[in-house]
Amino acid sequence: MDLIVLTRLNNTRVAVNADLIERIQQNPDTVVIMANGAKYVVRETMEDIVSLCAGYRARVISLARLHDRATH
Repeated sequence: MDLIVLTRLNNTRVAVNADLIERIQQNPDTVVIMANGAKYVVRETMEDIVSLCAGYRARVISLARLHDRATH
């Protein structure tokens, strides 16, 4: 799964599927809105979440390249 870990305002952690994030709003709290309509108010900034998603995708691409090299 494509999970990133975020922190809710009450300091509990939640893992969300990065591919199912529809949008992120910040005014002033950061709200992550999922494709199914679920909303998470989190401590991370919009920039933090975008960075987490980009980092996750970069790791996936890197692993795919390693796998491709190993099989060819």
